[in-house]
Amino acid sequence: MEFLIITGLSGAGKSRAADVLEDLDYYCVDNMPVALIPRFAEFCAATGGRYEKVALVTDVREKDGFGELLSTLAKLRESEITCRILYMDADIPVLIRRYKESRRPHPLAAKGVGVEEAVRKEIALLAPVREQADFVVNTSRLTLGQLQSRLYSLLCGEEGKRGIDVTVLSFGYKHGLPSEADLVFDARFLPNPFYVDELRQKSGLDLPVKEYVFSFQQTRTFMEQLEAMLEFLIPLYIEEGKLSLTVAIGCTGGRHRSVAIAAALNDHFLAKGISSVNVNRDINK
Repeated sequence: MEFLIITGLSGAGKSRAADVLEDLDYYCVDNMPVALIPRFAEFCAATGGRYEKVALVTDVREKDGFGELLSTLAKLRESEITCRILYMDADIPVLIRRYKESRRPHPLAAKGVGVEEAVRKEIALLAPVREQADFVVNTSRLTLGQLQSRLYSLLCGEEGKRGIDVTVLSFGYKHGLPSEADLVFDARFLPNPFYVDELRQKSGLDLPVKEYVFSFQQTRTFMEQLEAMLEFLIPLYIEEGKLSLTVAIGCTGGRHRSVAIAAALNDHFLAKGISSVNVNRDINK
């Protein structure tokens, strides 16, 4: 069983870190009193593997318990529990700016105590914990996506390398644009199988329609350009923290051209090892 203590400076991103860890299947508890950690560890151990990865957020509100925290972790490490500390840090000017922007009081602020003085007090108070931290993450210049990538790399290595879930959605413009789409591509410039008598009642999932759509050079060129662009974009979306992406392909009715293109694009993603699913919204309309 693994216990990860998330601590650090107020405003440095402890709550954001907990959100990321939930995506990594950690069971997260915010502001748990240090005195309760040993009993909570016993409870988790008694569940037979239900809570294998636990993240506990502690902050300066537990200022009288940080010495106890370090001794508690030392005792837990003597058992079969893996205990690590993730310390969230940030530069003083960045923390001051964040508090001014949020207009929230610092936990150590009091009458006559400004934000900067409160931040410096907190840094001194948490210095012993920072020294023993297994991981220190400075969020001063990190976007949310970069923070996610940093935590995934620290805690999971290559096994935790993030991916993205792609949905390739075909639709018909006459039935309206899909509101869930992140990217929309128009296939109405391609020759329409609807005007071929033997293809009209078929769909883009049928081989004769697929062969007709891809018999044209403009279709093949379009697919090459589309695949190249999406292969360029997807890693950038992942870097920015996007976990899902809906790529919509539209034609007039959503039955022939868009369906064939979407199916081919979905197959391309799967062949590249990208998690992808094909949805044909209007194929039966």
